[in-house]
Amino acid sequence: MRVIVSNREYEVIFQITFLIKSIIIKIMKTSNNQYSQGLSRSARLFAHPISRIFIATLFVALPVALTLILVQQALDKSMRQVWPQMVCAVLCIAAYVMYVNKVEKREVVEFSRVGAANEFGFGVVIGSVAILVVLCTLMATDAFQIVSTNQWITLASPFSEMLLVAFFEEILFRGIIFRIVEKSIGTLSALLISVVLFTLAHFPNAGITLLSIAVTAVAGLLFCAAYMVTRRLWLAVGIHFAWNFMSVAVFSLPTYGHPAKGFLQGKLSGPEWLSGGAYGIEGSLVTLVVLTIVTLWLLRIAKRRN
Repeated sequence: MRVIVSNREYEVIFQITFLIKSIIIKIMKTSNNQYSQGLSRSARLFAHPISRIFIATLFVALPVALTLILVQQALDKSMRQVWPQMVCAVLCIAAYVMYVNKVEKREVVEFSRVGAANEFGFGVVIGSVAILVVLCTLMATDAFQIVSTNQWITLASPFSEMLLVAFFEEILFRGIIFRIVEKSIGTLSALLISVVLFTLAHFPNAGITLLSIAVTAVAGLLFCAAYMVTRRLWLAVGIHFAWNFMSVAVFSLPTYGHPAKGFLQGKLSGPEWLSGGAYGIEGSLVTLVVLTIVTLWLLRIAKRRN
């Protein structure tokens, strides 16, 4: 892993950390005032946004983690292809629905079935078009080429894995963190916290650079914007899934620093700022421009609707 950070950039990171600390303190103070009247100490604790984020994360993460561990220990690798990830994707949705119903005691509008197929499908179109624009641009500059093909069956395993990743990360970062923080102290603070945490979650990945950190942050903002457009998760999940599936399963490109093997064997070359290097196209300046345009478009729609 290679991270190039100057003293000035360390200062920026420190300032962002200080800002997040200030926001958390604001959450504490605002929530204490909001939930202090007419509630016991234990009731106030469970009603607090930070407590609800922690509880919701446990609800969603534990079933997925335990299922994957159990399957890995009990079955041979040849018998744990595709289906465990599909089961876990269903489990994390069911766990989130249970949390909202039992703890927040409300209807789960984030996964409303009305318009779900259209929103997910439109998200797949947005994600697919965005990555194809990036790859066509890189191909035109000789930074990307397709060198070989593999069997169609190589699409199956990445399909289930990327579906699980899309659902789990959107539930965690948008359905839980962004939504709860936004309700507590507002949209801008929620955007900052969600985007920073999403970026930090990808920070240990191989080949990370300052440019790839910026692209990952914009991707986090894009997914928040997609959620804000509909106040449901289907659109964000569709975009997230399509981008990862196209990168990993179709073009076999390293994605957020993770190596991949898919149907078409793509190859990145040229300067790292253009191709993205070992981190994948999520470290490319072209991707930064394309995702920024899509993000601004979605934010404009969200602002007009809300």
